[in-house]
Amino acid sequence: MRIKCPLCGERDRREFYYKGAAIDLARPAPDAGDVAWDDYIHNRENPAGRTKDLWQHEMGCGSWLVVERNTVTHEVYGAELAEDVKRGMK
Repeated sequence: MRIKCPLCGERDRREFYYKGAAIDLARPAPDAGDVAWDDYIHNRENPAGRTKDLWQHEMGCGSWLVVERNTVTHEVYGAELAEDVKRGMK
């Protein structure tokens, strides 16, 4: 699998560290309550198909990326800097 880092270009996936679903970018507010925090911390989907995940370009520039990919075919559709995705969520 190859991932195109927005800063470094296309690289082998072994240069990257997989963190998990990009849901980590949508943290509840500190005062959101126990139910919201429990759901955020403990409940994860395991979708088959198109997904958005957090990856760190660990062996490259060190940037955190949101990678859109297919978990069945391993096709990578694109990658964006996580800070740009987070900024767009506000």
